[in-house]
Amino acid sequence: MTTLGLTRIGQIAITVKDVERSVAFYRDSLGMKLLFQAPPNLAFFDCDGIRLMLSPSEEKGEAFSSIIYFKVDDIAKMHAALSSQGVVFDREPHMLAKMPDHDLWMAFFRDPDRNLLALMSEVR
Repeated sequence: MTTLGLTRIGQIAITVKDVERSVAFYRDSLGMKLLFQAPPNLAFFDCDGIRLMLSPSEEKGEAFSSIIYFKVDDIAKMHAALSSQGVVFDREPHMLAKMPDHDLWMAFFRDPDRNLLALMSEVR
């Protein structure tokens, strides 16, 4: 008997209202690598081997998103760098949990469509 188990993510999609505005934010403010744009209104970024797709909703007024957590080594340094690029954070980096072998730190921010994004750092 074969056991099914999903283990690898190939692509994450985020619904946006204005693809060009969002491309500018993800590329220019966050420094992400734009892989390509495809007609009629799609953009794809590389997230260390996982594609991030930005597209408008197929149904008017519909929006879907999950929180994307970007893992970083130095959350304070990345927070400062992104802030200098005009990224506005909901709150300063803060410790969320004290784990047995590290402290879990987070800092949340939003893209132009108010999709929630986060920096995540496991501090030893």
